[in-house]
Amino acid sequence: MGSRWYTLVVDAVDPGRLGRWWAEVLDYRIKHESPDEVAIVYSEDDHPWLLFVKVDDAKRGKNRLHLDLSPDDRNAEVERLVNMGARHVDIGQGDDVTWVVLADPEGNEFCVLRARH
Repeated sequence: MGSRWYTLVVDAVDPGRLGRWWAEVLDYRIKHESPDEVAIVYSEDDHPWLLFVKVDDAKRGKNRLHLDLSPDDRNAEVERLVNMGARHVDIGQGDDVTWVVLADPEGNEFCVLRARH
């Protein structure tokens, strides 16, 4: 019997704020919220969840795992995300790539890809 992907856990200084931010980005809903963790899902019985858990220390260094987002309009989505509090980051990707690297409000890097049809 194989394993199934159940949850991606993200450490967060403020799991409530970060979980709500990602829920808005992905059009997910909050499944569970407590002072120490927030779980967001696409639909009620859907997995995997994104689970944001409380940690005391801020993120340091580049993520070893990140999300890739695939919007219909990359430039419009990057603008929306920056207006929501994301920021552009340089992780050494260079100028000749088809994605944009951003960081969420706690500094977790993610990529916004060009539209995939």
